[in-house]
Amino acid sequence: MAESEEELKSLLMKVKVESEKVGLKLNIEKTKIMASGPITSWEIDGETVETVSDFIFLGSKITADGDCSHEIKRRSLLGRKVMTNLDSILKSR
Repeated sequence: MAESEEELKSLLMKVKVESEKVGLKLNIEKTKIMASGPITSWEIDGETVETVSDFIFLGSKITADGDCSHEIKRRSLLGRKVMTNLDSILKSR
């Protein structure tokens, strides 16, 4: 996470450099950027980094506008599914 586009570029370059020191390569094709405001497209080593409006992070959907209604609905449905599966156990004697 970064406060500015410049800070984000700097952090991403640090990750790339430090990864290469231990023999790892940053896969730019899998790298994505999400910003809460307007962002210009930019490149790292000649490859364009994709800009997205939402993504899944640690199992939760994160959106650029901060809307969490989708995540609330998803978790509510998961809870309902679990309770439905437990229904026979809870009602058994």
